[in-house]
Amino acid sequence: MARENRGRTLQPIHDWIFEHISDAVLFINKEGRIVASNNPAHSLLNITTSKSLITEYLNLESIVPNNGKEIMVRTKVKPEKLILLRSMQIGDHVCMILKEGGLQANKEAIFYSLNNILNGPYEGVVMHDGAQIIDCDQAFASLSGYNREELLGTNILDLIASQDHEKMIRSIESTANKPYSVKGVKKDGSVIYVEIVPETLDIEEGQIRVAIIRNITERVENEKQIEFMAYYDELTDLPNRNYFQKVLNDEIRASDIGQKNIAVHFLDLDDFKHINDTLGYQFGDQLLISFASRLKQLLFEDIFIARMTGDEFLILQRNINQEEDATQFAEKLLQIFKQPLDVNGYEIYTSVSIGISLYPSLGKTASELMKQADIAMNFIKKENKNDFLMFKRSFTEGFKERLTLETELHRALENKDFVLHFQPQVNIKNNEIIGLEALCRWNHPNRGIVSPGEFIPLAEKTGLIVELGDWVIREACRQNKIWQDLGLPKVKVSVNLSAKQFLQRDLVDNIANILDETGLEPQYLEIEITESMAMTNEKFIIETLKGFKELGVNVALDDFGTGYSSLKYLSQFPLSKLKIDRLFIQEKTEQNIAIVKTIIHLSHSLNLKVIAEGVENEEDLSFLIEENCDEVQGYYFSKPVPDTKVKELFSKT
Repeated sequence: MARENRGRTLQPIHDWIFEHISDAVLFINKEGRIVASNNPAHSLLNITTSKSLITEYLNLESIVPNNGKEIMVRTKVKPEKLILLRSMQIGDHVCMILKEGGLQANKEAIFYSLNNILNGPYEGVVMHDGAQIIDCDQAFASLSGYNREELLGTNILDLIASQDHEKMIRSIESTANKPYSVKGVKKDGSVIYVEIVPETLDIEEGQIRVAIIRNITERVENEKQIEFMAYYDELTDLPNRNYFQKVLNDEIRASDIGQKNIAVHFLDLDDFKHINDTLGYQFGDQLLISFASRLKQLLFEDIFIARMTGDEFLILQRNINQEEDATQFAEKLLQIFKQPLDVNGYEIYTSVSIGISLYPSLGKTASELMKQADIAMNFIKKENKNDFLMFKRSFTEGFKERLTLETELHRALENKDFVLHFQPQVNIKNNEIIGLEALCRWNHPNRGIVSPGEFIPLAEKTGLIVELGDWVIREACRQNKIWQDLGLPKVKVSVNLSAKQFLQRDLVDNIANILDETGLEPQYLEIEITESMAMTNEKFIIETLKGFKELGVNVALDDFGTGYSSLKYLSQFPLSKLKIDRLFIQEKTEQNIAIVKTIIHLSHSLNLKVIAEGVENEEDLSFLIEENCDEVQGYYFSKPVPDTKVKELFSKT
């Protein structure tokens, strides 16, 4: 810039120094006009005309020198800058020394003041006055997807998602410097999550804000993924059981205040296991996705849907006034699944079984409501499926008693509170005992002898039947060996096996070990399996039966005639005996008589012995003798007796 009367005006500073000093230097006359300026001053303030007023470039309240004290002022040139200014009187002029006062000048001080907050990496720094961006570093610009020049002078809220504007404004207007996080929007529209660590800087005209920016997108997305896994089902994108229970608890609290009723619907997809087994798990997953999509059509303000597990779903129905509101909604559920589901181009017809519970009339807690709805669903599923049922308190009557019995059953196994009773099997031709069926009894310390009809189903349900069954086999073999050693006639002892016990992979080896332990010869043990057990998983059954044959153990098919035997497999089974169910003996209808005759004839044609149980009188015995039955068993000869009475049975024959 040309300077008039240069030597006289700038006498205190040598021309060479004035031109080569790195700081921006200005000389101002009494009127505030710039009479001299060096090149750094031109660049800093964009000075383009001679003898212009300093107030055209800087926001100054006065040009009175401040004796070298450094102050921060704003430029009037856009984009606005912050300038650090020192001024002093030199002769008739004021000398101003200027330098950049934005981030570059303040970074060290900013980082020092934020040292206690910053304990990790940062991705950018931005300086703003209110919502207007004054300055930023290149890292912040890159993070936002803009050039630095594009950001200067713009509104910082333009970089923040609208739902976080209020949070950002509160921080700007606050004097507190608390870190907070917001959802940002980059130039290309993509989302970024950032943590903002603010700091306030004092300047001559007031205050400005500086913020350290951290990119926390990965952390937020990981947290969202963890939250999704905790509260949502990945396959159907529906809330899961945990989320449902949380929402249900909240609704119960809200209902207590507003006196509103709630219904919980427990849905089970009918015949899903069959579809899975037939068409495969991938097809089953697609069916569940399609099923969930159909359910989502019912989503509105008062409905909340979740996936329980597998093919089970939960629906929360809010703000109902009466029981009929819940049953009408259940009917609507049944209706929407009358139309087929589209699964990979296939039309699949399916149905649902629905159990319902109500708050507060039936259940008081979330877990109680869900359990009650589950119980009601299981009741309707067993009866006829494709229907709904409201929970009734009678459904759980006796549950506590069964729970107590289950606990006592565990203890009884530990304490060996079981005993065996034996019922003789008699050769119909010579009236001699040819075998003894071992029947388990529970000698309860308080209730006395507990019926097998009470504890055997419970043992099967809890899985204790395997341990109990092993004890029965071992005890029967041990007792039979004792009788033989005492000189009693050598006869078979028969033991019933449960389905779970019979399907054990090591069953044959296990029984072989028991025979070795007790010293009983294999031909004196007979295993009884039911017809329904034999007709499931035939290939495995045949292999197991062949194992028994090689071992020398006899196998009888019990309850014959009550199932659906395949004659093809029956001819292949290495059996020793068919056992006619007591039903056909005690109820002598024309059809039952025909069935008994057929079973006897079939057994003999297959070279099998046949035994009839349930023989209670002379008429039963005469009928079986006439039909050439081989063996009989029943109260006509003897009820089951304890081991101490077995010797008497042999003395009577």
